[in-house]
Amino acid sequence: MTNRPEGDARAERNQRRAAARERAQRARRQQKRRQRGVRIGLQVGLGVVLLAAATVVTLVLVDSTQPAGPGPSSMRDGGITIGQDLKAVTAGSSSSPEPTASDAAEPVRITMYVDYLCPICGAFEKTNSRYIEQLVDSGVATVDIHPIAILSNRSQGTKYSLRAANAAACVAQSSPDQFFAVNRALFADQPEEGTAGLTDAQLKTLVTGVSGVQAKSTIRDCIDDQRYGKWVDERTSAVTGGDIPGSDLSEFPGTPLVLVNGQQYEYSQPFTNEEFRTFVITAAGSGTPTPTPAPTRSASPSASAS
Repeated sequence: MTNRPEGDARAERNQRRAAARERAQRARRQQKRRQRGVRIGLQVGLGVVLLAAATVVTLVLVDSTQPAGPGPSSMRDGGITIGQDLKAVTAGSSSSPEPTASDAAEPVRITMYVDYLCPICGAFEKTNSRYIEQLVDSGVATVDIHPIAILSNRSQGTKYSLRAANAAACVAQSSPDQFFAVNRALFADQPEEGTAGLTDAQLKTLVTGVSGVQAKSTIRDCIDDQRYGKWVDERTSAVTGGDIPGSDLSEFPGTPLVLVNGQQYEYSQPFTNEEFRTFVITAAGSGTPTPTPAPTRSASPSASAS
């Protein structure tokens, strides 16, 4: 057996320890690099996720703040004015949409804010639509109809009020002279509050099935696209917030809101045509033509829109 000097043995042990320490340090450095790589990967991945989420939120916010765009050209201040022969009144027409009680040549102005899912609106329509038609058709009155959607959350998530008001707006844009008849048809087939209401396909069939409606293909596309949906939403918010064209009201009392020459009809229920006739005559004032139908057209107090 060869004996090595003690100094050589000690040196050899020190070298082995130094080598072991170097290996341990390399292992720790490699472990740190791996951990750093994992952290960087997680941070990058999280950053991508957060960026994607921020992009989605931004797009939603941008979309929700986009202006609604113009409404139908025939719907001034959110409503369409129907005059003599049940034709839409346009700028420059001989039928003025702003009559005054002091001018005997001016027709009585009836203004209505309606929701096509509102059962009370339907009851008013059933009781008084024929009478209003006779007044307007003969030139004694004009009627401004404002479709709004305050009951959009009362149709099992289908937003029927909004969709029906949009359909009416589509008609106001593309076939305004048939708006009065379409308005009547929407109430004649009015679904019950709390139901899903009519589908878009049923709305298209109903609206374009009204006699005389023009541009049927355009109206169908308009209903499919909900072209005036945001505009209806915007007008509904404005009206319920107190911006009520045609009146001096600062608070919206609900639908139906019916005004005659700016005066609110505070109805009792059940509706009677006699009560509404009396209100029209009173609100019209002595200086306004008596709001009765032309002699050749009879007016029954119990006439129904159905």
